[in-house]
Amino acid sequence: MSELETLKAEIKKLSAKATQAKMDLHDLSEELPLQWQDILTVAQRAHDAFAELEQKRAALKSLESA
Repeated sequence: MSELETLKAEIKKLSAKATQAKMDLHDLSEELPLQWQDILTVAQRAHDAFAELEQKRAALKSLESA
């Protein structure tokens, strides 16, 4: 598998992970004020997932431009 294909596969997995994190954050917001203690943990997980996804997308763009 080429580096480009590998990166695209990683992005697909990270996109699913980020989408799930977004949904978890949304679900938590609907349950408030219950489980308010989990806000920072769930938000950090969503933040990390989207940051990693953005980084991989930038790497893919760079690789495709080369």
